[in-house]
Amino acid sequence: MLKKIIYALTLKAIPKLYWSSSHEYNLKPKIITVLYLIFGLILFGLGETLIVTANIGVSPWFVLHQGLSFITGYTIGVTTFLVSIISLLFWFPLKQKPGIATILNAILISVVIDLSLPFLPKPDIFLLQLFQVIFAILIIGIGSGFYLAANLGPGPRDGLMTGINKQTGLSFSLIRLVLELSVVGLGFWLGGIVGIGTVLYAVGIGYSVSLGLFLVGKFYK
Repeated sequence: MLKKIIYALTLKAIPKLYWSSSHEYNLKPKIITVLYLIFGLILFGLGETLIVTANIGVSPWFVLHQGLSFITGYTIGVTTFLVSIISLLFWFPLKQKPGIATILNAILISVVIDLSLPFLPKPDIFLLQLFQVIFAILIIGIGSGFYLAANLGPGPRDGLMTGINKQTGLSFSLIRLVLELSVVGLGFWLGGIVGIGTVLYAVGIGYSVSLGLFLVGKFYK
């Protein structure tokens, strides 16, 4: 049992399922592939929104966007775009390939956040806020499992994780942990605001994504 848990939390490969695309550049994927992709991105967006409405800290990447906004005077929207472009530039040495999901990631998640923000819970009790963040991290992990297993390309930031994984063979959880802690450290140094939810996200998201990939590979093969 312990070995299975460790394996689930330290995956080193994205599962290839019957509904996975044969390659990232596929412009005519199967309908079921697109449906799982969209489902995963919706879950991802809902998880991100739950982090926001919990109100005890934003994601590490948002801290970086926030810090850059304070330093440069640009809006958070602009700094988010700039960080996305910089992340994509790192794809070239990592030999990470984009796909239609790379575009859908940015569009659909933003839409889901905007639409769900008024309706998701905004607890005032700290324990409920804490529970909501933990639940959100799990939702994002499962959503990541679906959309990454579709094999139609990762989002700009997830592409750093998958690209490093392909080049080094390190587990997704370890790579994501280092990336998130580095990002939140830089964002905090630049003046971004860090909360307990930010720390939980930075430490837990890598393990959650690994678990999500494991569960999707096990139950949706």
